[in-house]
Amino acid sequence: MTTNQSHTEADTTVDARGATCPGPLMDLISEVRAVGTGSVIALLSDAEESPSEVQEWADESGNEVLDIADEGDHYRIHVKKL
Repeated sequence: MTTNQSHTEADTTVDARGATCPGPLMDLISEVRAVGTGSVIALLSDAEESPSEVQEWADESGNEVLDIADEGDHYRIHVKKL
């Protein structure tokens, strides 16, 4: 996992800004289940816990966090379904 300002190309975006935890993670998990292997999902979340929660979930589920960008008022987290 890297934290940066560059943007990975996403196949789909889940905009969970305004949702409290664990809402953003649950929305991400639902999208991961709906897409094919190799797809990249961008999660937009303003919940402070999202970067650590998503990384922990990805480690446990066998998916990959490609990057986490702090965009000021929210995080953009790219996850690849493996």
